[in-house]
Amino acid sequence: MVDFIMQPWPWWFSGILVGLTVPLLYFLTGQGFGISTSLQQIGAMCSPGSKLSYFSKFDKRTGMWTVMFALGIVIGGFIATRYLSAQSIEFLPESYLSLGGAVRLLAGGILIGFGTRYAGGCTSGHAITGIANLNWPSLVATIFFFVGGLGVTWGLGRFIF
Repeated sequence: MVDFIMQPWPWWFSGILVGLTVPLLYFLTGQGFGISTSLQQIGAMCSPGSKLSYFSKFDKRTGMWTVMFALGIVIGGFIATRYLSAQSIEFLPESYLSLGGAVRLLAGGILIGFGTRYAGGCTSGHAITGIANLNWPSLVATIFFFVGGLGVTWGLGRFIF
């Protein structure tokens, strides 16, 4: 059993576990799975008097679970890479510890944040919860997430990186 935990899991097994997260969250919280809402929650908590309706109209009390969920993902990732992995996993490659690397990370974060807000949710919210709920806009968003990812990986990425 310990060997199974220490080795990388098959994609299908991990996929089943992620897929089971959706009904479990609906059962426990009555909410769908998505990470970008936790960033909205943090923004709303940090700017209680904001004039932006994105933050001011967000219900800070009922959205607190999203921050705890995201924190659990971070803690779980830390435990898995530190204690449940047969080989060490490098969190941040050396190439990103330079000024150019930091600028690329910042630019990527801004693009991801803009895309998340523009699409009305993140990849996990659309691809996992949205498609599970048979939401047509989530299917379209997920298709274009993949198209964009493939475009950067096989085309534009070599010019950026």
